[in-house]
Amino acid sequence: MPGDDKNIDQLLEKLNRLLEKQESFQNEINQLKQEIGSLRLQKGPTPEGPPPTLQTKVVVTPPQEKPKAYHVGPTQNKPPTKRKLPSFAIKNSLEKFIGEILINKIGIIVLVIGVAIGAKYSIERQLINPLTRIILGYLFGLVLLGFAMKLKEKYRNYSAVLVSGAMAIMYFITFAAYDFYGLIGQVPAFALMVAFTVFTVIASLQYDRQVIGIFGLVGGYAVPFLLSDGQGNHVVLFSYVAIINIGILIIAFKKYWKPLFYSAFALTWLIFLTWYVTGFEARYHLAGALMFCTLFFIIFYLSFLAYKLIQGEKYGKSDMVVLLSNSFLYFAFGYGILNKHDIGGQFLGLFTLANALMHFVVSLVVFRKKLADRNLFYFVSGLVLVFITIAIPVQLDGNWVTILWACEAALLFWIGRTKGVPIYEQLSYPLMILGFFSLTGDWLERNISLDYNPVFNTQFLSSLVFIAAFAIINRINFQKKHQLKPGSIQSDWKLFNFIIPAILIFSLYGSLLLEIMGFFDQRYDQSLIEVRLNQDGMVKIHYDEDIIRFKAIWMMNYTFLFLTVISFINIRKIRDKVLKFVTLATAFLALVVFLAGVLVILGMLRESYLEQYLGEYYQRGFANLYIRYIAFGFLALLLFVTRQHLAQPASKRDLKLPFELVLHVA
Repeated sequence: MPGDDKNIDQLLEKLNRLLEKQESFQNEINQLKQEIGSLRLQKGPTPEGPPPTLQTKVVVTPPQEKPKAYHVGPTQNKPPTKRKLPSFAIKNSLEKFIGEILINKIGIIVLVIGVAIGAKYSIERQLINPLTRIILGYLFGLVLLGFAMKLKEKYRNYSAVLVSGAMAIMYFITFAAYDFYGLIGQVPAFALMVAFTVFTVIASLQYDRQVIGIFGLVGGYAVPFLLSDGQGNHVVLFSYVAIINIGILIIAFKKYWKPLFYSAFALTWLIFLTWYVTGFEARYHLAGALMFCTLFFIIFYLSFLAYKLIQGEKYGKSDMVVLLSNSFLYFAFGYGILNKHDIGGQFLGLFTLANALMHFVVSLVVFRKKLADRNLFYFVSGLVLVFITIAIPVQLDGNWVTILWACEAALLFWIGRTKGVPIYEQLSYPLMILGFFSLTGDWLERNISLDYNPVFNTQFLSSLVFIAAFAIINRINFQKKHQLKPGSIQSDWKLFNFIIPAILIFSLYGSLLLEIMGFFDQRYDQSLIEVRLNQDGMVKIHYDEDIIRFKAIWMMNYTFLFLTVISFINIRKIRDKVLKFVTLATAFLALVVFLAGVLVILGMLRESYLEQYLGEYYQRGFANLYIRYIAFGFLALLLFVTRQHLAQPASKRDLKLPFELVLHVA
């Protein structure tokens, strides 16, 4: 706080003067020693022996070097070495803390709670009429305030604590007079609260004591809980809380007292959460709840930005937590409020985009005016992208979600890696995972109709866009000029060096495989025939089962070809050990599936050709026989490339012997 900084500067200035005096005394002592020594040399040695050494009771530090003065400022790197305090000094400091700081604050808390409990007790027991209760409450607060003013000169800290307690009592009494008894109208009640807020703000700035804000403003949040009978008006409650928050916002433009801000932040959203869980009804409270929720969000957003922009304070991790908490609490409450209303549920996407727009305006102002360090700008800009990302699935569905998430991930990764903005790259990682899960969800929900068009369909085209986005990400990630420096934040996320190429390879394999499956599934559906069994109208449904068998064989042929191409690329260009291990393991599994299952299916096709089962309805041609030689050809090609792959160096174990065994078994 500025007051503490002023005191530190005064003490340091006094310390510098004492050090200068010590140096002056040291120089005088040294001069005296030299004069005495020269006089003794002139006198000569005494018969008894050499001249006695100078004895003095003054113990000084040898003049090794000039002591350096310590000044507080932004250029100072190291604070002065802290000396260990003696036990009596520690004891005195502890007694001072307990007596002057701790006890008075505990006392004022007990006093305020006592007034609240006394008011509640008198309400329940009907000891005195309401008007008398309110008058006595105001008198007690004024007496406490007057007593605080009287002690201000001699006991400034204690006076500040009393002022905070007096203002908390004023809030209590005004809220009770309006909400419980109706003794004060709405306009006078809010006028008084505004006056109390203004006075508390001025007092906290004049005293330069955060305790006034904490007890006076934040303490006012306890009013609804201490005096409420469970039937309060939510408009009154949140208007009251908003007035207190505006006072904190005003203080934020002068001071950035973090305990005050954090306390108000936590209590405000806690009060709103309590009401939302216990008293919110969408039919009656939609407009009011959304209005106050937005108001609280804006107040805390401005309070946070005020000190950052005005004082130019650097952006840190705690600030990230506050900004994220405020943004997502507001979004969560707003989303819940709208979602519970029949009409409001139709505007969820618009509400999400409105969140992005608010953060965009802030980032634009910060960038255009250069009001803060660039980390704050990047983080707020990242929030814009986050809410746009959330708006995509809220408003859209299906393949558009996958496409937009993949493109946004590629854009963020490109900015983060090539422009040196770590936060953008970190934001791209969850988008990659979300986009991948969205793609697999689209695959699982695909619907093959009779008019299905292989390759030229929305599903495949969206998969191609996803593959292109991840191809760009992989290219940037493995380019030498964009390699991460050791110790950077992203370099610790080594797992993504495996996840990113794995997603690319899997999506490329899966998208083409699904097209093969879709082609045969469509033909299978089209093979439906109904055979009349007798004159009674009984029919039997038949499908061409050979199509399903061809489907399984071509899926395996494609798998062999895909593994062959990947292995060849790894041999010629990539030379990655992990990719080599994955392709070898996958090739072995594919070989097992081929020997255990596909050979059986090939035998079924041969028997279908020889027996001509349902030959009068479906063609049983020579393809049922020569398909096996096509499959053997793809298998042979994979085995050949696998052998070339094993011949490459950089393998810890010699796998040639196991490969020879597998080859001969095959």
